[in-house]
Amino acid sequence: MNWKTANRSFYYELAPPPDDPELDPATTALLVIDVQNTYLARPQRAALVSNAERGHYDAWTPFHERMHGEVIPNIARLLGLFRARGVECLFARIACQTRDGRDRSLSQKKPGFNNLLLPKDGEASQIVPALAPQGDEIVVTKTTDSALTGTNLRLILANLGIRTVICVGIFTDQCVSSTVRSLADESFDVVVLEDCCAAATDELHRRELEIINMIYCNVMRLDDLTTLMKLT
Repeated sequence: MNWKTANRSFYYELAPPPDDPELDPATTALLVIDVQNTYLARPQRAALVSNAERGHYDAWTPFHERMHGEVIPNIARLLGLFRARGVECLFARIACQTRDGRDRSLSQKKPGFNNLLLPKDGEASQIVPALAPQGDEIVVTKTTDSALTGTNLRLILANLGIRTVICVGIFTDQCVSSTVRSLADESFDVVVLEDCCAAATDELHRRELEIINMIYCNVMRLDDLTTLMKLT
């Protein structure tokens, strides 16, 4: 099974294989979504008091292993390849303009996982050092899931002459998916690299890839992309 037949939903079981995406370096951009310090920070397990806290901590361990062992190294590799060839590399991050977060969208004020208070200058809101932007690479700041809805990213991409956007980052089923759908609605071609993304669980990751594949994007692996773009 290759990327043209993998990650198919019920809707696309009988669909013909998709065409290769257009991946002209001059009109292609990489978008790294929300790989920020806050999501990689963890307390010491020994400091947790209750069994429920320790169980929740352990449930997140596969995510952290995936991020450190696969996702961040793969994104770093891709950044290196694209920078060497002059391909645009852009970043999106969740951060609010105010210290108390009063400018956040409603989804980031509701109780629960998405209740985020990440002032733009705080350490927690910064992109992880291993993937830090370089030079004049563009970073957009959002208080929404979609990097298009909450920023001027659509205009930036249009001004750069971009037609195809490679999406990587976290979380596959939240900000990555929302951004992919928005990009598709704005008539960009979108590629999602499955081994450069993560959700809280592998099941959520796989299910979301199946949902968005072929209608909103083409899902493939990093090696598939490097082969198509002759980057290896």
